[in-house]
Amino acid sequence: MLSGAGTPDTGRILVAGEEVRIKGAQDSERLGIATIYQEFVLVPDLSVAENIFLGRQPRRFGMVDRKRMEADAEELLARVGVNVSPRARVRELGIARRQMVEIAKALSLDARVLIMDEPTAVLTTEETDRLFAIVRQLRADGVGVVFITHHLEEIAALGDRVTVIRDGRTVGQVPASTGEDELVRLMVGRPIEQQYPRQPAEAGAALLTVEGLTRDGAFHDVSFEVRAGEVVGIAGLVGAGRTEVVRAVFGADPYDEGTVKAGGAAVRRHDVGAAMAAGIGLVPEDRKGQGLVLDASVEENLGLVTLRQATRAGLVDLGRQREAAARIANRLGVRMAGPGQQARTLSGGNQQKIVIGKWLLADTRVLILDEPTRGIDVGAKVEIYQLVNELTAAGAAVLMISSDLPEVLGMSDRVLVMAHGRIAGELPAGEATQDAVMALAVSNPTTETEASRGH
Repeated sequence: MLSGAGTPDTGRILVAGEEVRIKGAQDSERLGIATIYQEFVLVPDLSVAENIFLGRQPRRFGMVDRKRMEADAEELLARVGVNVSPRARVRELGIARRQMVEIAKALSLDARVLIMDEPTAVLTTEETDRLFAIVRQLRADGVGVVFITHHLEEIAALGDRVTVIRDGRTVGQVPASTGEDELVRLMVGRPIEQQYPRQPAEAGAALLTVEGLTRDGAFHDVSFEVRAGEVVGIAGLVGAGRTEVVRAVFGADPYDEGTVKAGGAAVRRHDVGAAMAAGIGLVPEDRKGQGLVLDASVEENLGLVTLRQATRAGLVDLGRQREAAARIANRLGVRMAGPGQQARTLSGGNQQKIVIGKWLLADTRVLILDEPTRGIDVGAKVEIYQLVNELTAAGAAVLMISSDLPEVLGMSDRVLVMAHGRIAGELPAGEATQDAVMALAVSNPTTETEASRGH
């Protein structure tokens, strides 16, 4: 409503002490309010510069001054510390770089009030520190910042005051110095004993084996295995090749060399159907763009993976699908009006439960989770962690990528660290500290390998 995307039924909005009516995005911008949304509002086929200045392109003699626009964009990109060409198409960028483009776009508005909705959800520690420096400078320049986050440590690092909202209502307004336990209690309505409640299971046979996986320019000679009952985390900086590797394992993207085996049997490369038939499932990092059919219902989304099995003579057994969807939605505690509710109208946490739930219905043996808790609240996070425990206790294997380093450390039995498209090292849970992971993440495996060969 502050950004003009919705209109309030009751209540007031005051800007600089004066009551205002915000009927659309242009009203909001005119009042000096800029918004960075949790879900990106970029145009994929336009360039970075065109997205930053969309609707506000600088003009010369009535024509768009492309040279000035790209120069101004380059300056803003340098300010947020992202090495991206202003002429690059947005669709060519990864999630983290798109987020930095959104931040550059908001800064270009020279706003008096900046609303940031989960801006660090896909950023590394280094990128988050850079963003925090920008926010502190904006605050020093007199800009008011509304910072929405589920990462509780960010509240103490940046905030002055905190408003806690639960189920659409304000449940508390407290100082930013308030302890995390109290904030969690306000957020979920009860205390949470453990933020990362990993329950290790006994490791069994290798369910997923990756050997020498290579794609030119993306990753090189990547080898690892994930055993029954294990959670293997993959850490690394943005651009290290983590997502590219798991998409190749799942068959969504091609690879040039290497093999992927499920339960000892080779899986045909670049074939999603073959990966699914081998018991591999992927929860992608972009749940709205790649994990859901947003205009379909909850039950339709939950039935996507098992649609073929539920089809007889070309007809889908809708009753069976509906019953299975209701069972899994109830098991996952999906908060919804009913199974017919559109997926796009659910909260981020409930959407993520659906993306995971469709693989549970298919009895997936190896579940790949790419940024599984991005942009969801602490209560939903713990529910997803408990689900991971259930999967491994039942003998499944989980391969988890996360930019949230405490999450990787808290939920993994082993941590693989990637750097420059290679596996830089492996750490057992007992040795995986933030310092140890970061030391590997910033290393150069190519140079070190060559040096060791020289010796």
